[in-house]
Amino acid sequence: MLLVANAFAQAQNYPAKPVRMVVGFAPGGSTDVVARLLSRKLSDHLGQSFVVENRAGASSNIAAQTVARAPADGLTLLYATSTLMVNVSLFASLPFDIQKDFAAVAPVVDIPSFLTAHASLPVKAVKELVALAKSRPGELSYASSGSGSASHLAMELFKSIAGFNMIHVPYKGAGPATTDFLGGHVQVLFIFNAEQVKSNAKAGRLRALAVTTRNRVAEFPALPTMIEAGVANYEASVWNGILVPTGTSRDIVSRLNGVTAQAIRELAPALAEIGAYPMTMTPDEFTAFIRGEIGKWAKVVKVSGARAE
Repeated sequence: MLLVANAFAQAQNYPAKPVRMVVGFAPGGSTDVVARLLSRKLSDHLGQSFVVENRAGASSNIAAQTVARAPADGLTLLYATSTLMVNVSLFASLPFDIQKDFAAVAPVVDIPSFLTAHASLPVKAVKELVALAKSRPGELSYASSGSGSASHLAMELFKSIAGFNMIHVPYKGAGPATTDFLGGHVQVLFIFNAEQVKSNAKAGRLRALAVTTRNRVAEFPALPTMIEAGVANYEASVWNGILVPTGTSRDIVSRLNGVTAQAIRELAPALAEIGAYPMTMTPDEFTAFIRGEIGKWAKVVKVSGARAE
């Protein structure tokens, strides 16, 4: 009983010191922007500083390793992304075990991708793209921001479900991939930037065919999901969430989960402006979700033959 009382008291007084939120990407990117918005809200709600610490490198593995080695006191959080779930299969070895070394706290946001075709391609729907690719094997190409990147694996998942092939043209980042795609050098690209899709569609440079989330997004109410477009069980968005070192008090995890959900609801309008949408789950639901993500992307990585560069 004394241990339970102490744990409850610890959670009620949490956090007694400033909290580090470790982000595995450089300042200024979408992940960093959302993390900073959230950290300010958590500071407001919990009355303690939440400080974002950027530990970029190795596809966010450096940040994960930093947090895995931190004390399990709730004062060091990993602001994780779906990249880490892919890394489990993409890297030959990792200095941490994502399922054993971390406890899932809460998801934060879901960032959809959009399947887009260059305006010169004679397709206006996903089924038309699949039919065209099947009729012209080895002729059509798609861009990605690198082998094993979100845009690469989104297409590999699409190909494996729909049963067609297309030439992969990897680039060193989303910028050059998008530039060559808009220039017509490659025909297809999954784009993780709603505003970029909207502006280029309006200018007649591309056609948006579908969104990769389970539900439609508000900015594109007429755009079907991949599932609605006939690609069974397809989901390939980028998500962010909070993890803590294994052994962190369950009461602290629950407190963080509740306040994160509240903060994200309050931030929803600001997040929508950057194409990010709130996600809420209990810690147990988030744990199961992570397990499913690891398994799903392991199959895609294996089929694609992708390896960390």
